Amino acid sequence: MPMTESPYSVLPREGPYEVAIGSALITMVEPQPGHERAYNRWYEDDHFYSGAMAMPWMFAGRRWVAPRRLQELRYPADSAIAQPVTAGCYLSVYWITDGRYDDHLRWTVATNQRLLPDGRIYLDRTHVYTAFQEYVGVVYRDSGGPRDVHSLDYPFGGLVLEVVDAVGDTDRPSLWSWLRDEHVPAALEGSDVVMCLAFQPMPLPEERQSYVEDLPGLDRRITLLWFTERSPVESWDAVFAGEGESVAASGKGRVELVAPFIPTVPGTERYVDELR
Repeated sequence: MPMTESPYSVLPREGPYEVAIGSALITMVEPQPGHERAYNRWYEDDHFYSGAMAMPWMFAGRRWVAPRRLQELRYPADSAIAQPVTAGCYLSVYWITDGRYDDHLRWTVATNQRLLPDGRIYLDRTHVYTAFQEYVGVVYRDSGGPRDVHSLDYPFGGLVLEVVDAVGDTDRPSLWSWLRDEHVPAALEGSDVVMCLAFQPMPLPEERQSYVEDLPGLDRRITLLWFTERSPVESWDAVFAGEGESVAASGKGRVELVAPFIPTVPGTERYVDELR
């Protein structure tokens, strides 16, 4: 009787497998007060791997944190993303191989449906901004690298998450054209910011867990990830403090959140006591 070939041997033989970002999982989460340390250990010791990096076609990931001093820089106060605007002190970002989103999604949904009944999902947390997002493109400050695929491995000092909604008669493609061709290059020039990656959020799958919800207005929204050489505090006044006013002045968009983060130090409790 012939031996049935393992699907682990069959599945990789066809379909895209270039080293290219096609989509991302971007998830900003707030642990409930008093649960910061336990949440941090669960995410770093278990979920970062079992709920993300161990899955097919997810080829890079990194975790970021916003101590209170960085939370206090956020704006606008009436953010459609975070209420209060300081909510969401941890951010995790993952790259998914171009053309493999559907394959990855099937695996991640099935895995999370197993993790929850197995008691391996930490429920004392709130998802502030969690979505799979389609990659739109990148703007570089310099031509010499690092490239977009390196962004979660290169030792950047910080990341600034910005969410912009198209307004008025401007649709999302038009907003991105303006950001890509005019606004972002001008902000990057001569700054500490190395690159800016853009994404458009997609609706969460129907089989999503009940503790994660879609936010309204996804079809008009662009998520920008700005990667800084040093802490974003050092480039805040020059690049980010006036970002909301600059976007509003264009008449094309409204900034719904500008939030700086620094990298976590995996396996440690660094910054856990600085969140409140």
